Amino acid sequence: MSKKNPKDKTVSLPGHPRPSSAAWANEAGLLAAASPGFLAEHGATMPVPPPGVVQSRPEAPCRLAEIDPDAPGSSDGKAQAEAELTEVRGRIRDLQERLYAERKRSLLVVLQAIDTGGKDGTIRHVFEGVNPQGCQVASFKTPSAEELDHDFLWRYHRQVPARGMIGVFNRSHYEDVLIVRVKQLVPEAVWRPRYDLINDFERLLTLSGTTVLKIFLHISKAEQKERLDARLADPTKNWKFDPADLVERQSWDAYQGAFQDALTLCGTRLAPWHVVPANRKWFRNLAVARLVADTLEAMDPRFPEQTADLAGITVPD
Repeated sequence: MSKKNPKDKTVSLPGHPRPSSAAWANEAGLLAAASPGFLAEHGATMPVPPPGVVQSRPEAPCRLAEIDPDAPGSSDGKAQAEAELTEVRGRIRDLQERLYAERKRSLLVVLQAIDTGGKDGTIRHVFEGVNPQGCQVASFKTPSAEELDHDFLWRYHRQVPARGMIGVFNRSHYEDVLIVRVKQLVPEAVWRPRYDLINDFERLLTLSGTTVLKIFLHISKAEQKERLDARLADPTKNWKFDPADLVERQSWDAYQGAFQDALTLCGTRLAPWHVVPANRKWFRNLAVARLVADTLEAMDPRFPEQTADLAGITVPD
């Protein structure tokens, strides 16, 4: 009879002669039942993108220069789009209520854009009227000392929406393959492997019940100049102007290359990218709203079934 290796620290759960890891694997069915999002029970169905929006395809290169930020061919005029936006926002509100009541899954909306790309305006227009109890927005600036003491995904994972919630990332984990690359804050040997780590992170979220909707707001360099000029000319918008934006503008081509690589390398089947032409704000708002509403409809959240018998219950005076 062989003797047990004294260095073997494997622990068995009570009633399980096998290692704890094997016991966990054996109970995968119970875990799935306890966590409806686990093992992608509901799947990650992405709807067909609205007209003018380009959805990434796995392994296919994304070339931003070939995507017109003015959304050519759009048949919707500004007035018509704004009217439709009101209707689509109503869909989002209704679906968000069902998602919140169901409390089994969540939706994470990732917004990325170059400076002045319109992330703040998009959030304000698309989520107007949504119950704030069921929606949270997280913005990511320069990492704090505490955040830098952890892995690069730590601060983002903390902000992932809980079950029943819609979460919006105003900038996101992609900053760690964008600004850190362009400004050479870390060597390529550090940021290059992060594409695979990001894909693993998003797969983890999806298999845990969080649908990841990634949106890139695509504007032209000329449009960025117009928006910066407007901030300088209008005293009520001066507070939005940051001289650092002019420094970043000098790296336009480098940022476009970094965005393209992120869209190409992280445009997966479970979490594809959606490139929204964003020079026209009215088109941008409607396109993003449609994406959010259509994604929620594809998730198909449902009100919980009533288990108690309410037929004989009366409310006392």
